[in-house]
Amino acid sequence: MMQVSGRITTVHADAAAVASSLAPDNLTGMTTEACGNRVVTELSGTQVRSVIASVDDYLTNLAIADEATTLTRTRTGNRTENKTSKS
Repeated sequence: MMQVSGRITTVHADAAAVASSLAPDNLTGMTTEACGNRVVTELSGTQVRSVIASVDDYLTNLAIADEATTLTRTRTGNRTENKTSKS
């Protein structure tokens, strides 16, 4: 039986928030964790089409998680402020 595996590594301003947003959607054979400013997801499976579909879903979720964390938070020193506030 063929084994298909891979790793996706991306860089984010708030990798921990992105990784925690993605982890609940992990399927069997997927792990996601934050490592510094990077999100690392490892995937494996026995069917190429299934792994490709998982990567496609993951990339969609990744884009949404990254956009959500970018739009809602910016770090200034030790405080977090909402970018959309007009203060």
